[in-house]
Amino acid sequence: MYIKRLEGKIAIVTGASRGIGRGIALRLAAEGALVVVHYGTRRDAADETVNVIEATGGKAFAVGADLNTLDGVDRLLKSLDEELIRRTGSNQFDILVNNAGIGTSSLFEETNEGEFDQLFAVNVKAPFFLVQQSLGRLRDGGRIINISSGVTRIAYPSILAYNLTKGALNTFTLHLAKLLGPRGITVNSVMPGIVDTDVNAPWLHTEEGRKFAGEMSALGRVGEPSDIADIVAFTASPDGRWVTGHMLDATGGSHL
Repeated sequence: MYIKRLEGKIAIVTGASRGIGRGIALRLAAEGALVVVHYGTRRDAADETVNVIEATGGKAFAVGADLNTLDGVDRLLKSLDEELIRRTGSNQFDILVNNAGIGTSSLFEETNEGEFDQLFAVNVKAPFFLVQQSLGRLRDGGRIINISSGVTRIAYPSILAYNLTKGALNTFTLHLAKLLGPRGITVNSVMPGIVDTDVNAPWLHTEEGRKFAGEMSALGRVGEPSDIADIVAFTASPDGRWVTGHMLDATGGSHL
């Protein structure tokens, strides 16, 4: 049972139908927020997330949009406006979690222009313009949380193109925090390490994979979506009011 630190708040979580995004959506809803569960293509998974939230007394609804293009960002905001106005009489919200993204990339030698462009379109361009187009909707004193990665601290060149997008997201976080500070809006990055999600399941759910991943962490285990969600909930809450422009390491002390 959580303290309702986010009662009366509205939170948007992109890519919230599964994995880390789903964990974040569940946690913010448990804290009392009305959660907008964004999905790209998995409407069924998004509806399941909404159902779990509502079954435990929370409030949520799903909104779909493909964030590969700026048209997708426009569609997301249009659908969001319509549903929020219908439910609350306003299109204003309080928390934006930029979680949606492509989670891996080819080897450096094998990455082509198309893959490179798609990675930056989803992982960098979409958050940039989603924030830009949301500035009139995000209330003063609000929160922006960007889900980055531990690869911005740990050299892991086998997914080099992906790593570059997360470095860009951290730079975005730093400068956006300065820009929006006068409005009392905090902006932070949360940087997960290896987390037990369906994306990692094929290799992580083996004896060798789990041993390898667990040994990377100073705490000797693999991260769970709830580990990341708890950190996001802190930065989204009033308790996180004095933390901004920060890159929060959420790797469990990997490669210390």
